[in-house]
Amino acid sequence: MVEWKFRRPVLEDRELIDTFFRKYPSRSCDRTFANVLLWARHYNVEFCFTGKVILFRDNSDGYGFAWPVGGNGDVKEVIPEIEAYCEREGKTFLLYGVTPEQFALLEEWYPGRYQISYERDWADYVYESEKLCTLSGKKLHGKRNHINKFKAMFQDWSYEKLTDDNLEECFQMALAWRNENGCEDDEEKNSEMCVTLNSLRLFRELSLTGGALRVNGKIAAFTIGEPINEDTFVVHIEKAFADVPGAYPMINQQFVQHECTGYRYVNREDDVGQEGLRKAKLSYKPAFLVEKGIVTIKQEVSE
Repeated sequence: MVEWKFRRPVLEDRELIDTFFRKYPSRSCDRTFANVLLWARHYNVEFCFTGKVILFRDNSDGYGFAWPVGGNGDVKEVIPEIEAYCEREGKTFLLYGVTPEQFALLEEWYPGRYQISYERDWADYVYESEKLCTLSGKKLHGKRNHINKFKAMFQDWSYEKLTDDNLEECFQMALAWRNENGCEDDEEKNSEMCVTLNSLRLFRELSLTGGALRVNGKIAAFTIGEPINEDTFVVHIEKAFADVPGAYPMINQQFVQHECTGYRYVNREDDVGQEGLRKAKLSYKPAFLVEKGIVTIKQEVSE
């Protein structure tokens, strides 16, 4: 029995984890090193390299394992080992963030042993980058109106790429946004803001891509993301001041227009179950959702 040694990911693990993510690509926003590193503290996530696959373990209240990162043969082999590990640790076997394609593999390998429950709040919204750029068609008419009103209201605006020259301004804008949005009184908002600030602190180290919207000389919005795979770019962070009407649709369009045209799709992550956010993400007419669920052992086959 091989002992797995789990630990919190650090910057020095980037090459190993990135190599596996590139070799075994996904469209899920979870499959980037930046996402793993920046959210590891909030979800108490640790990882282990078995020599064949990388395992991520969530030690929070929803204890479980992410879908292993590796070749199909190695993943098939390690699933029963995860079951045995959970039994030794006195934990219930659980895989989280499992896509329909991954569950189909489980069914193929171990017919009828597992069940999946999809979590709508976890589904990533994926859009065609060209449509986010042009906002063409009747369905996106409202978005074009927002942008036209923004341009009419603010003559002095510009888009700029995030660089060493404007990172500090974005950091200060994020602090101001935090104060305006009551993040200190909301645990989820506070955690998300910690991730936002750390993404700016580690912007260069994580090789992230960002863009900012400047209005009347000041940063009014910024966004940060990175490629997930060869055809999909993921937007991790997007912040805009509420008192600048149209800033959100404007930074959304400008960022895709300047930074994402080399990718067919843009993943704008999930809506965390927030009604307003869900409505906003659906209003952009996603091409598809990346569904994710929780896999457990069927009760009738439990031993």
